[in-house]
Amino acid sequence: MNTIAVIPARGGSKGVPAKNLQPVGGVPLVVRAVRAAASSALVDEVWVSTDDDRIADVAREAGAGVIDRPAELAGDEAGSEAALLHALDQFDDYPQVLVFIQATSPFIDVPALDSAIERVRDGENDVVFSAVETYEFLWTAAGEGINHDPSTRPRRQDREPHYRETGAFYVLDAAGFIQARHRFFGSIGIAEVDQRSAIEIDTLTELELANHLEEKWETPWLYQSAATK
Repeated sequence: MNTIAVIPARGGSKGVPAKNLQPVGGVPLVVRAVRAAASSALVDEVWVSTDDDRIADVAREAGAGVIDRPAELAGDEAGSEAALLHALDQFDDYPQVLVFIQATSPFIDVPALDSAIERVRDGENDVVFSAVETYEFLWTAAGEGINHDPSTRPRRQDREPHYRETGAFYVLDAAGFIQARHRFFGSIGIAEVDQRSAIEIDTLTELELANHLEEKWETPWLYQSAATK
């Protein structure tokens, strides 16, 4: 295995009940993630790490392998890194590249994902993650400017852009990740993706918006089974 994709998908969710099984365009979120990963030309295997039997069944039906996630790694306080490290320990040999995909991002930019994998595989970066360009003025709750001086108001064309993580994918050099035990290490690169793909579902409102967006968003990978890999 040179490149594997792991999709952490625990059963518990407070903001959206059974979030990873909620449908967008009639397809459960975890299935959308599996099919996006499966459609990548560079991903060799697709795995779902879960503590939930329903998610496991749906993932298998979509063609993914399933890794049983221990209860202690599936609570509200458990981080994704812990689930990824546990998943890697289930393989006899570590892959060169680990692709971390979040099921809560229903519109994966697969060409951007493939480009990110190439960059990590070729040693250009240790980590590449999906992000969108933004010129937003950010503030603290106390009314303090974060990324700007409130006393000046430069035009958009006079400002340097910032980049916001979409949460859709993180491509990692596996050996570096195992050593760092965190998704950000070494040389970090950005895979700029379409603004329309940036929605991440954490609330019922975002789920509703995603279903409206699905009507206008072309996702040919939605019909790709991981079993064909």
